[in-house]
Amino acid sequence: MGNLKIVTDSSCTMKKSVRDQLNIHVVPLSVMIDGVVYRDDDQLPGEKFMEMMSTSKELPKTSQPPIGEFAELYDELGKDGSEILSIHMTKALSGTVEAARQASNLSKSNVTVVETDMTDQGLSFAVIRAAELAQEGKSLNEVLPVVQNILSNTKLFIGLSTLENLVKGGRISRAKGMLSSFLNMRVIMELKNSELIPVVKGRGVKTFNKWFEELKNELKNNPAVKQIGISYAGGLEQSEKFKRELQEIFPKMDICLLHTTPIIATHTGEGAFAIMYYTE
Repeated sequence: MGNLKIVTDSSCTMKKSVRDQLNIHVVPLSVMIDGVVYRDDDQLPGEKFMEMMSTSKELPKTSQPPIGEFAELYDELGKDGSEILSIHMTKALSGTVEAARQASNLSKSNVTVVETDMTDQGLSFAVIRAAELAQEGKSLNEVLPVVQNILSNTKLFIGLSTLENLVKGGRISRAKGMLSSFLNMRVIMELKNSELIPVVKGRGVKTFNKWFEELKNELKNNPAVKQIGISYAGGLEQSEKFKRELQEIFPKMDICLLHTTPIIATHTGEGAFAIMYYTE
């Protein structure tokens, strides 16, 4: 009889060492840059992608994994009788979870697909904990409630330094994009219920700093904070500052500071960051 095996997608930002140690299986999305398709895997690190995107003629385009790739992985993992828990990013950003669902119906293995309202490290909190419990020999019925509890208590905030990629992607009008660029606009959004909801907007970096001070106070006064993650696209200096100040509040916590994946960076553009945390 097999064990429980964990699958996710490449929008799930985590340390490679953690992924490998916990035997987490990652199905990569793809990104097309100037007509060339690249898999979002270890061969395309975030820093390299940012360089490629900065010189590309058009905004890169992302695409979900083929259903067949999911189905093949599920079949292989389930050969020994293992159950499979496949945890994926919000449908707001990609149809990946639907591809996983369709593949689960085609696979001979016993697959449970979980759609989350998360991505990036907000997704990895649940994925990593699921993999830890799987290694401890816990069953699907034991792991699933823990995963759902983490997801329901996770918050993800993203800061955008430029609206250029949103304009290029047709998500806001070009006129608004030009106006916001002229005003040096900064925007903070929360990923909630599969939607990106604007929380704060203003001119200059002070917008981010003022919001961060409020977030720090909120976290400092919340004894239930279990984990914090910080991701960034491109510029690192600001995110390093955020980590230093949060580490002072939570000196014993391993706060991961990681470059986000190409899939996320395509939408956020240069200079973006995300702060995610969950509570117990």
